Amino acid sequence: MSDLATRARTLLDLHTAPEILVLANVWDVVSATVVAGTDGVRALATASHSIAATFGYPDGENIPLDLHLDMVRRIVGAVDLPVTMDLEAGYGDAGETARRAIEAGVVGGNLEDQVKPLDDAVAAVEAVLRAGRDAGIDFVLNARTDAVLKAPAGSDRAAAVAEAARRGRAFLEAGAPVVFVPGVVAREEIETLVEALGPRRLTVISVPGASLPARELEALGVARVSTGPFTQRVALTALQDAAAAVVAGGTLPAGTRPLN
Repeated sequence: MSDLATRARTLLDLHTAPEILVLANVWDVVSATVVAGTDGVRALATASHSIAATFGYPDGENIPLDLHLDMVRRIVGAVDLPVTMDLEAGYGDAGETARRAIEAGVVGGNLEDQVKPLDDAVAAVEAVLRAGRDAGIDFVLNARTDAVLKAPAGSDRAAAVAEAARRGRAFLEAGAPVVFVPGVVAREEIETLVEALGPRRLTVISVPGASLPARELEALGVARVSTGPFTQRVALTALQDAAAAVVAGGTLPAGTRPLN
């Protein structure tokens, strides 16, 4: 357990350090070992969407929790870095799900609020943090609000960002060290959220072709940027392109590395 506590403290320190924490999300053992073996990688994050897709399930807690946790446990066992898990919305019992994740070796996690009533969302945050304290670790909760992501098309963006800030502040007051706001990529919106939440409190997702570079996010005061399901899509895009080239009479790409 002391090793688990050390990993949790390391992960927390990575979120508060001046340098932004960049997490390329993983979904199985081989993706985890490849990313963990990359220079500069200091922690790993799992992607629930990608793990579900690996087993043929759609995103959104459709993959059985036991199966989800089994893959996460395998990932944790394959690397020497702190691992944070996407807990989705907590599978109906955020505290119990966090407890089981910690038993699997996880020291941090995302938790979606699904824009539920704020009191309910805060209670779920508190339950996850309590599970960490009960286990003797500083569980690094990346409290996610979907206020922007689930805002109706054509609705007031500024109002959605303001609601994300309101909910995020409540999560920080409940003890979460950072707040995740997917759906935010514009510089002005990120600046608004950093001002509302404080520096080194906001985490965002990197969206291909839309997001700011990690170094610019760092300069804006963002604590962490992750890639969610997009790293798996990068891998699958390369696979489909390679398959298409071979089927069309060509060859596999030169420079392909033996990473497994």
